[in-house]
Amino acid sequence: MPKLRNLIVVLGDQLDLEASAYDNFDARVDAVWMAEVADESTRVLSSRPRIVMFLAAMRHFALALKAVNRPLHYAQLDAPGNQGSLAAQLKADMERLRPARLVMTEPGDWRVLQAIKAVADASSTPLEICEDRHFLSSVSDFAAHARGRKSLRMEYFYREQRRRHSVLMDPQNESAPLGGKWNFDAENREAFGAAGPGEVPPRCAFKPDAVTRKVIALVEGRFPQHPGRLESFAWPVTRAQALQSLSAFVKERLPQFGRYQDAMWPGDPWLYHSHLSAALNLKLLNPREVLAAAVAAYESGHAPLASVEGFVRQILGWREYVRGIYWTQMPGYLELNTLGADADLPEWYWTGDTDMACLRDAIGQTLTHGYANHIQRLMVTGLYALMLGVQPKQVHAWYLAVYVDAVEWVELPNTLGMSQYADGGLMGSKPYVATGKYIERMSPHCKDCRYDPAQRTGERACPFTTLYWNFLMRHEATLAKNPRMALQVKNLARMNAAQRQEVALRAAAIRRGEVGGAVHG
Repeated sequence: MPKLRNLIVVLGDQLDLEASAYDNFDARVDAVWMAEVADESTRVLSSRPRIVMFLAAMRHFALALKAVNRPLHYAQLDAPGNQGSLAAQLKADMERLRPARLVMTEPGDWRVLQAIKAVADASSTPLEICEDRHFLSSVSDFAAHARGRKSLRMEYFYREQRRRHSVLMDPQNESAPLGGKWNFDAENREAFGAAGPGEVPPRCAFKPDAVTRKVIALVEGRFPQHPGRLESFAWPVTRAQALQSLSAFVKERLPQFGRYQDAMWPGDPWLYHSHLSAALNLKLLNPREVLAAAVAAYESGHAPLASVEGFVRQILGWREYVRGIYWTQMPGYLELNTLGADADLPEWYWTGDTDMACLRDAIGQTLTHGYANHIQRLMVTGLYALMLGVQPKQVHAWYLAVYVDAVEWVELPNTLGMSQYADGGLMGSKPYVATGKYIERMSPHCKDCRYDPAQRTGERACPFTTLYWNFLMRHEATLAKNPRMALQVKNLARMNAAQRQEVALRAAAIRRGEVGGAVHG
């Protein structure tokens, strides 16, 4: 048997047969290594839908590797002798296989990269890190964009990306955007009317096959105390399923995507969103094919420019941007806490046991499906945690744990920077704070809630509204220096000392869990 030349390390979010790590693969002397380990599910209290998503996709990818005759060494979670962590498992398998070199595509987690580097160094085995071609912009590209900038606004990066990749650009003027505008927010982001969303196309769901059913049984037995439910698990876990999901989105949802991308409706988690982020983040889909499908829908007249641009912005703009933020700012980024937030995350974030209708709905669907749309994440669960003053790393741990699309490179900047403003404005020009009136405007949640979003104090005062005013009070000096917060701070100045005291007392009761913390009998 020939000596093993290259051992290709493949992580659970690198399920792409065309990844750069395979460029010089020779089945006679090279092999692939993958491992399921408990540490990746317990380091943070990962939800059961998220665990199943990763393990089921990994096991299906293992079958795909075998189908193209790539030798594979695969450690299953329930295999005898499983070492429990990526580093320990890789170390044990390297001692057995003795490869001349390790090769891997850039990972999505700074901690994992350090762990694999440490294993390679300890055994004096060369480690080759290959650029991740999945993304349209490399880390060095983003670093060049960021050089010399005090703040890193997505808008400027997005415009560079549009020009660089000729996406939705005017054919008569290649430096100008199609339609004469870089974004169509004025046409997008409507709320549903009183009648609701109407007949929305059904979710593109996939009945678990034998492989996924085995994973579900394993997770139910191994992690019975972890949050989340598995009865409705139907996410795409193969490339074929991911492509089917992409096709269904473009055909059925993309035409209305932009118009309703910020809308919410109780009991309906899917609406007109794409539901493609998990498949993209596990590399079952390539963003180039996603962008091409969306642009083709516009060019064929199937979807309006406003909707297509709104979707392109998420893929070509935001997704690439947050990856650049993560890899240029780590590891220090994880420790940022500009606002000095130190409260604990409420326990009911893990159960949904709250009498606030919007949070109960968003957390309930999160635990059931491992999914919430971007507005539920930013302007419901994230907004509440920000105004409550929760320690940012606790908020980060929750988001990383509960969503099936959560990989740290994309989750951490979205949570710590965009949602919690813990980076002091590196990403966002101001904290995203609002009263309960925002939620009332974008959904009917408030209609059946015990709290009134128009009230900031009193028994029926909406906790969002109380915490909004208290947030402004606590950070008044800092926010007064921010031009984009000037009007909100000016409104705060109209409150007298007695009114401020009432808000402070009500906010303290909320933080003690005496308000909003559990469903009242």
